[in-house]
Amino acid sequence: MDGYQIFLIMLAVYISGLIAIGLYFAKRQHTVTDFWLAGRKVGAIGVGFSSAASWLTAGGLLAVIGFFMLLGMGSIWGFVAPNILALLIIAIFVKKIKHLPAITQPELLEQRYSSSIRAPVGIIITIVMVLFAVADIKGFAMVLEIFYGLSPIYAAIIVAVAVSLYVTLGGLNAVVWTDIVQFIFLSIFIIAMAFFAVGAATTGAVDVQTTSELFSNVSTDWWNPFIIGMPMVLIFIFAIVPGWITEQDPWQKVWAAKDSRSARNGLIFGALLVSIVFAACAVVAIALSSIYPEIPAAGFPMGMAQAEPALLTFIISTFSPVVIALSAIGLAAAAMSCADTFATSGASCLSRDIYQRFIKPDATMKQMLVVNRISVLVIVAAATVCSFFINSIIDAIHIATFIASASYFFPLMGGLYWKRATKEGALAGLIVGAVVQISLIVYDLAMTAPMAPPYLDTVHPLLVNHGIIVGMLLSGVAFFGVSFATKPPSDVNLAPFFKEAADKLSVNDAETVDENDQNYQKFLDIIDENVIGERAHLHVRLESSATLNWRKLVDHLRADHPAWVSPSGIDTVYRLVQADMLACVSITRGNTEKEIWFASEPSVSGVGMQKKELFVSFNEVSRTLEEIGILLTIPNRD
Repeated sequence: MDGYQIFLIMLAVYISGLIAIGLYFAKRQHTVTDFWLAGRKVGAIGVGFSSAASWLTAGGLLAVIGFFMLLGMGSIWGFVAPNILALLIIAIFVKKIKHLPAITQPELLEQRYSSSIRAPVGIIITIVMVLFAVADIKGFAMVLEIFYGLSPIYAAIIVAVAVSLYVTLGGLNAVVWTDIVQFIFLSIFIIAMAFFAVGAATTGAVDVQTTSELFSNVSTDWWNPFIIGMPMVLIFIFAIVPGWITEQDPWQKVWAAKDSRSARNGLIFGALLVSIVFAACAVVAIALSSIYPEIPAAGFPMGMAQAEPALLTFIISTFSPVVIALSAIGLAAAAMSCADTFATSGASCLSRDIYQRFIKPDATMKQMLVVNRISVLVIVAAATVCSFFINSIIDAIHIATFIASASYFFPLMGGLYWKRATKEGALAGLIVGAVVQISLIVYDLAMTAPMAPPYLDTVHPLLVNHGIIVGMLLSGVAFFGVSFATKPPSDVNLAPFFKEAADKLSVNDAETVDENDQNYQKFLDIIDENVIGERAHLHVRLESSATLNWRKLVDHLRADHPAWVSPSGIDTVYRLVQADMLACVSITRGNTEKEIWFASEPSVSGVGMQKKELFVSFNEVSRTLEEIGILLTIPNRD
């Protein structure tokens, strides 16, 4: 049995395990929230492992080792440090993010501004997620080409098929649990390679005979992370970190966490895990630099062509076919652990922010689950096609990041913390940033000669990284300038984000419920209650007497009862009677065209009051339906 056959057998076993996880969670999905947010039940360990695995691409690991070999610690600002910093910064914002009633960032931005911003942001996030997934496929393609001489199409097929199968089956739950498995594989792989590489560098060498000698021979400049100068450090931080702290996939992990504490601790744990893996990469780079001294001698960027695949070259020249196959599986885990997250995140924009919001707002839950799964396939297919046209792994990641930073950083973060931000300002910041940044990227790529530094880098330091500082600066000017020049937003738009605005709108009808009312007691019997972390999840699933015209119901309900609002489209309607919008009762379509689902996520201490609020909401919906000739009654629970 040759090495390639061994790899195929191991790969088949590995993918079968991932699919089994997907099948397990497929049977436990009942709502879109279950699919996209894992039922909001993920603990700190799951958030941590998944956050770490989602940001450690196969291509990224190889590129980081290459950068360490050529540039030392001064290279950390281009990839390593932003990874760690972004997770830690998001952890600071967890409480604000966690309590927002959204599944996607475009949905969040519509709640804050208007429907006009949702589709553009959804499209931009989809493009960014596709570009991130491209880097995973490219990195794995390099592995298969060097190890087994395979065409890049095989890497694309393997990643596409595996990710599509287990993600479309199990949704975010499958992503989180497969990420745990995949992080364990990739971390064991890179740590083991660090030990093996150090051993090889100190065995039979003339100048280096011990581990201490290996590390003491490294120059002082190599260890200095600020060797590139503080101005360049700041430019890299402001170029990359804003895009990564506003990246949708870690926000979805926050929303999926069972409580704020789990989300915060999980992100901090994820940053620690990422740090461990990158520390192992640095050790590998030091050892490989001793084994292949001609690579660092070539310098940057000329030496990158040899430095990036240096670890793969070491593996294939040192180990048996079984170890080579295990190494390939470890790097496949790195590729899939990122591709699945990016596919899930991008597909949520296609299905929820494009299809449900603008094409079929009255889609049932069953229809949405089908669309969700198709959207995952579309994202994976798009990334597969793009992988054949993009050559640089890190550049693909950076380009995606720069587009995100310049386009929606200010509208998103400004909207969360600045009440004066307006929809006109958000659109101006989004459009100006996106147009300027994409134009700068296209111009820079067109003007850069082969194997030469990026053209804009040679023009002025502020134009490095495809001119991202300029793109962000103009986006910020447009966002703040237009916001100040336009009418302040309404309290309905501000309510989910600022307590004082919600208090102006809130009313309190729950206290009027008579606890001895027989109908109320009967209603209590049909409430499904599940306590997860700091919140209780209350659900009531009812079936009406006839097929619902959902739009007609929503229009009548809003006209009869002004407390009912739909800040992000008619697919979800909230009864806005308190500042905590997650606790506010919402209604959505059920699995069929007759079903209505009521939901509320109050704090554990407010469950009793919220059950009364559910009953008040039921009565209002029931009376509205009765006006249009449809009955909604409380069934007897068997």
